[in-house]
Amino acid sequence: MLGQPLERDQALLLTFADLAHAMVADYDVIDLAHRLAGYCVELLPVDAAGLLLTDERGTLRLLASSNEQARLVELVQLEADQSGPCLESFRTGAPVTVTDVSTYEHKWPEFVTEAGKQGFHAVYAVPMRLREHRVGALNMFSSTPGELSADDARLAQALADVASIGIVQQRALARSETIVEQLQGALNSRITIEQAKGVVSERADVEVDTAFGLLRDYARAHNMGLQRLAGSVLHDRVQADEVARFRVRHR
Repeated sequence: MLGQPLERDQALLLTFADLAHAMVADYDVIDLAHRLAGYCVELLPVDAAGLLLTDERGTLRLLASSNEQARLVELVQLEADQSGPCLESFRTGAPVTVTDVSTYEHKWPEFVTEAGKQGFHAVYAVPMRLREHRVGALNMFSSTPGELSADDARLAQALADVASIGIVQQRALARSETIVEQLQGALNSRITIEQAKGVVSERADVEVDTAFGLLRDYARAHNMGLQRLAGSVLHDRVQADEVARFRVRHR
């Protein structure tokens, strides 16, 4: 958690500069989403974050998460009849604050059970939107009950807005792609990355969170998008063992 005001201001400037830099031509939407989830954890008093995105049928699906615990909780929201704070934020277009998860068992029983299992006791969700068009929601999880301050809540929405702009940026629209087609492509890319995480996890004998870190670091070090690297791993254009060894060489 950032302490001094100057330190926080500098961190915010660096964060938004990095996100802007990540949205240059041919940028990787999945990489942007994972950067955003990571920055939520760095800048806000939360322990994990995840992004849900609509597919071509308007159904929310998982795009990115900061760790495996957040991923599991997000998936439960999607599987439990599409219910949970992130889903509610998306549907209403407004932030949703859950200061104590245990008090919502009557409303979201499956979500509350999984959140408790993963050690989360408070949730804050904000919509991802471009003008009036909602494209998803950003979910943040805390291991202690409570709520975000007004300043932190505004920052959370600003981060979600940056992601929304990046996801539906003009580059794709200029190629006459619809918003739905662009978002569907991002969701399909996530599946490829999940598969590559599994391959690297097995080859390197590490947890999936660590495997994702290896993929991310390898991609950035070699100036590759996450989607491109994941596809290369699955088709043996880049050996999974090479990605696994990257950890050893860069300790």
